[in-house]
Amino acid sequence: MPALHPPLDRQQLGHLRHFDNLSRQFRNDWSFMQGKGTGQDDFGGYRFQLAYMAYALALTHRHRLPAAPGLFRPTLRRLVEKILLPEVWLYWRDVSRGGAVVNAHLGDLKEEWDPVVRDNIMYSAYVQSMALLHDYLFAADEFAAPGSLTFQHWSYFWGGEEKRFPYDRESLNDHIYWQMVENGYLGVACEPNCVFQICNQPAILGFRLHDLITGGNRAEEVVAGYERAWADFGRLDESGHYNMMITADSKRVRPNEAPSPWVDAWCGALMNMWNRDFVHDGYPEQVKRFLVEGPGGTLSVRSAPAREVMGQPVITDTCDFGWVAAWASEMGDATTLESLLAHADRFMNPTWREGGLYYPRNDTPADADGNRTDIEPMSGNVLLGYARLNTPDGLWGLYTNPWPASHFEEPALTVVDRDVEVSQAEVVDGVLRARLRRTPDVPGEGTVTIGRIPGAFRARLDGVELSMLDRTESGLVFRCGPEAQVLEVEPLG
Repeated sequence: MPALHPPLDRQQLGHLRHFDNLSRQFRNDWSFMQGKGTGQDDFGGYRFQLAYMAYALALTHRHRLPAAPGLFRPTLRRLVEKILLPEVWLYWRDVSRGGAVVNAHLGDLKEEWDPVVRDNIMYSAYVQSMALLHDYLFAADEFAAPGSLTFQHWSYFWGGEEKRFPYDRESLNDHIYWQMVENGYLGVACEPNCVFQICNQPAILGFRLHDLITGGNRAEEVVAGYERAWADFGRLDESGHYNMMITADSKRVRPNEAPSPWVDAWCGALMNMWNRDFVHDGYPEQVKRFLVEGPGGTLSVRSAPAREVMGQPVITDTCDFGWVAAWASEMGDATTLESLLAHADRFMNPTWREGGLYYPRNDTPADADGNRTDIEPMSGNVLLGYARLNTPDGLWGLYTNPWPASHFEEPALTVVDRDVEVSQAEVVDGVLRARLRRTPDVPGEGTVTIGRIPGAFRARLDGVELSMLDRTESGLVFRCGPEAQVLEVEPLG
């Protein structure tokens, strides 16, 4: 029986395991995730790592392992729980007051504890889209319940009474939508007065997912409004790079000045979901300006020089290398992607821990031969794995080609023990085909549950018919062995 997708390789499986490992760390244990910046207000912050792990899981489920919801749902659920933690969003209490170069002229603004009520689209859109990804991918209403997305903080030592702000997927989606409308569809600000093109793309993904769940058309409306609003300013600057942001009060556009790779790569990778032709047209000229040839056919990324503002060096994680890899993956540029990953594997210390693969933080810019070694947690934990797991036009496919309703009635791996590797899981001609292996790296019972099998079935293991599988209320139970095996389950009648 032909397979639609090749099995995941060892590195892809390792990235999935690393995402799962990070999702299981204790509350407020951010081991391996702290970058150079302070205060969680830069591009390597916890919120971005959590969100793009969730996006990588969604893309892998949608395009590579569509019949394995039980592998992805628990991890995605834990990532949503983590992005709601105060350690992720308390930066907004300070950032909301302004005082940065781009908004100091506004004076002292009100300190805001609610992290989504105004501005801060660089957080609110990720909570929105992650919750909606969960409920769309798994045909669930978990985050439709009132208060299911609640931001809560209380300290014995400071802050007064409990701060508690209850939302859910409906109220948060509505709130972000009306902010968009009130801002004339230019977008919602990140920091006060700063409307970034990049940070509004996840909200558009969220609107589309909400439309797929409810049957609405807000994404279409917002995209049309966004196109009209930005037509007066241009999505690209004079040199062909993406404009970074626009100031809400003066409507002054800030171009990609240096230029910085992360601006083009991040914006292009995300905008491709709804504006594919435009993004693909600009990509070849944009990306070649950032690439550096290395030994053995490897490629690296040239970052812009670090900035000084008000006499202070800006210390931040640019995530340039990781974002260019993610961009290349979305563009289907296999040659560039493979050369970037080859550089990472040669110069960025690929590391295996508890069955998971990542590239640990290294603040040293380059080795003695000038090869880039600098890598931050956002790239090493998330973006290089995202790039390996994504498929060409992966976000575009998620956005444009939704699963039919029949997908959620097909046989699937509905429960997967932690110690089971799933390298293949899809339904072909009504038959579930899964490649499974029990791994000794993590604890577990080595079982998977096959759900959505209403009655009689036929099962084969490596082509040999099985006499039976245990059946429980949840479905058929199969215990995996230490070697990769292909299990096929065919409903009868």
